[in-house]
Amino acid sequence: QAQLVESGGGLVQAGGSLRLSCAASRLTFSGYAMNWFRQAPGKEREFVAGIRWSGGTYYVDSVKGRFTISRDNAKNTAYLQMNSLKPEDTAVYYCNVPVAGTDYWGQGTQVTVSS
Repeated sequence: QAQLVESGGGLVQAGGSLRLSCAASRLTFSGYAMNWFRQAPGKEREFVAGIRWSGGTYYVDSVKGRFTISRDNAKNTAYLQMNSLKPEDTAVYYCNVPVAGTDYWGQGTQVTVSS
């Protein structure tokens, strides 16, 4: 069973930065796309950013120019660099790897941005 573990969340002031990590185990990470989602209190989980196995990236409009997704296949780890954070970025952030019709999720990491 594949396992994903996120880390790097925390409390930051508006305008600050955080870098989230997602470490995969029992999964050949390099062969798959990897995504970040987030869920704010009272809201549905939403897509934030994704990176294909080839390295191509895609983002939701609200984070373009502020967030950068990357991956290190040798370390089986993906990252989400978040700059110019806003209070509306406050949420639990989850990494996701879709594998042959099955979605693997991490446990989530809390990001709180104070105004």
